[in-house]
Amino acid sequence: MQLPNRQSAPTQLADLPKPFSQRGTVVDLFCGVGGLSHGFVLERFDVKAGVDVDPSCKHAYELNNRAMFYEKDVASISADWINSLFTPGKPRILVGCAPCQPFSSYTRSTEAKEDSKWFLLRHFGQIVREVQPDMVSMENVARLVTFQGGRLLRNFLECLSGYHVWSGVVECADFGVPQTRKRLVVLASRIGKIELVGATHTADRRRTVRQTIDHLPAVGAGEICPDDSLHQASRLSERNRRRIRAAHPGGTWRDWSDQTLVSKCHTRRSGRFFNNVYGRMSWDLPAPTITTQCYGFGNGRFGHPEQDRAISLREAALLQTFPDYYEFQKPGDRVIIAHTARWIGNAVPVALGRAVARSVAGALEGAA
Repeated sequence: MQLPNRQSAPTQLADLPKPFSQRGTVVDLFCGVGGLSHGFVLERFDVKAGVDVDPSCKHAYELNNRAMFYEKDVASISADWINSLFTPGKPRILVGCAPCQPFSSYTRSTEAKEDSKWFLLRHFGQIVREVQPDMVSMENVARLVTFQGGRLLRNFLECLSGYHVWSGVVECADFGVPQTRKRLVVLASRIGKIELVGATHTADRRRTVRQTIDHLPAVGAGEICPDDSLHQASRLSERNRRRIRAAHPGGTWRDWSDQTLVSKCHTRRSGRFFNNVYGRMSWDLPAPTITTQCYGFGNGRFGHPEQDRAISLREAALLQTFPDYYEFQKPGDRVIIAHTARWIGNAVPVALGRAVARSVAGALEGAA
């Protein structure tokens, strides 16, 4: 697959590249704050609109992606309305990541399969049937492949009848994302063959935590960097301060010399196998999967490799490959850690978005 020349990454919003005129126009469903859209922007696509039910995403989406944000429930929008967002005469590219809480490995409830949010994936598929865009990309959690015997994924793929389809579970670290994060990617094209571009980072050359966040100034737990309000870390209780001092990069609570620090729930049989909490990241490896709870030391391996705190919001954003110019809220607005972490953790990593966009660009060139 022949790919277009890649542009160097901009260092500020004012330097974002202009779209190529021959590229199609993009509409992003379940857009959040725009990680997937920004990947398309950086690959010089004309992103026209993002749709999401969460109004708090509007500022970040519109400012960083030069596109309109529509606060709408995807289950309630019509094909005619979506078609009105595309530029007439240009290839129409519909992308999105339906909320994946029902399928996440972090969802432990046996009732999760009854969660009504899975219907959003079905609505996405129905929209594809009705709109018949030229290109489709759907990104979701890897577990969707096996959830309910793969039925939900098969139902979605049936909506792509008449398309050339590529689907697979990818390791985001293979595409420059400095974290171990497996995601399902589905690509579909009505105008010719499409496939995901090849990996850009081999297993021995994956981006690491050190390469991504080591340049940031030190901050303490509960502190805010005076030069960057996003570079702030959540507070720690005294007990958690003692725990993180006992933690070693890549280790678990089982390694602590002072076993009185171990949570009671982990001493019970049901909790003995939950090792992936109260851990530090390793400098020279990719981070673990960044989640909406990444600001909490006790929520996973989210401890800073050296500093006695959980990672900051800025560090989480960089590990999700958001550029450092990406603005999540209006200047002067108070940063609410849990809210901002939710935006960051729910996002498609920008580097994965770029890989998807390059795949679409290659398919368009191949069909020209």
